[in-house]
Amino acid sequence: MLLTASNGAVTKQTRTLSTMTAELVRLEAWLADQQVDHLALESTGVYWYPIYTLLEEGRTVRLVNPQHIKAGPGRKTDVRDSEGLADLLRHGLLSPSFIPPTPIRELREMTRYRKQLVYERTHYANRLQKVLASATIKLGAVASAILGVSGRAMLEALIAGQQDATQMAAHAQGRMRQRIPDWRQALEGRVSPHHRLLLRQILKHSDGVDQELREIEQQIAVYLQPYEEASRLLQTIPGIGAPAAAALMSEIGVDMRRFPSAKHLASWAGVCPGNNQSGGKQLSAGTTGGQLLDSRHRGRGGLGDQPDEGDLSRRAVPAPDAAAGQIHSGHGRRPHAAGDYLSPATRPQTLRRSRARVL
Repeated sequence: MLLTASNGAVTKQTRTLSTMTAELVRLEAWLADQQVDHLALESTGVYWYPIYTLLEEGRTVRLVNPQHIKAGPGRKTDVRDSEGLADLLRHGLLSPSFIPPTPIRELREMTRYRKQLVYERTHYANRLQKVLASATIKLGAVASAILGVSGRAMLEALIAGQQDATQMAAHAQGRMRQRIPDWRQALEGRVSPHHRLLLRQILKHSDGVDQELREIEQQIAVYLQPYEEASRLLQTIPGIGAPAAAALMSEIGVDMRRFPSAKHLASWAGVCPGNNQSGGKQLSAGTTGGQLLDSRHRGRGGLGDQPDEGDLSRRAVPAPDAAAGQIHSGHGRRPHAAGDYLSPATRPQTLRRSRARVL
């Protein structure tokens, strides 16, 4: 802690605390006692998150990318790092990360969890295909969605001990009944008791994931109620449905004043070309990876969304009148990714050329 007196003298105080809640409460009390209202916090994975949420109320907390505050070689300790960080903060040399308000952060956690549930559902469907293949059952050769109404009925009959392919094919529904001969051939296999056990377990887990998806989507819809107009505007973009709109708002928020221009937003998201120049020569600088918004966010519907007053609902392009110094433009390929919570902590895949880059 660096405290500047009225005569310009600087006093230094150092304490070492753990990240347990009781210790963080002590830290908050110490800061309040010293009337500290400006803090700098180095972004380290997700370990900064509980500290930030506890100390952000009533204070200006800047989350800083470690790459922007690298110390000189040698004699590096946590205490020296904290002193250097405090000194840079005193001189206004730290560019903050973009941290959305608490409701958006909570929404983000739920939309990201929903994406993981879709991953899990796909995993169980693939595992089901493998078990069927080992039993020489070829449901996927007739219908791409083996967990549809017809496929599920046939699987239930198979698990129940049915072995006659003709009787199992009779469970086909709707237009699938036109392919009963194909179903009959696909259901001719060698199913053993261990196959039935595995199929039963996989379907049980898949049903559990489906139930979790329904519950999380209901909760997401509740969080999106204040942002219905923003969601409606986002869905006017070709290829953006309700789930993708919810994911977009959870990642970038609805207040576009945080980004001075649309170019700043693209740079922060990592979807614009890098800038690496030295000695008058343009060096290689590829496009950084951004968040992947694909079918996992465009899946089942049922999500609503809306805006805070005057934010995304009134701005299709970020407003240029951002507060001075709020977001540092800088240079290089990601001027706004100062250890941000969005990209580094969770980036399972990067945007592919064949996908629409919406971030």
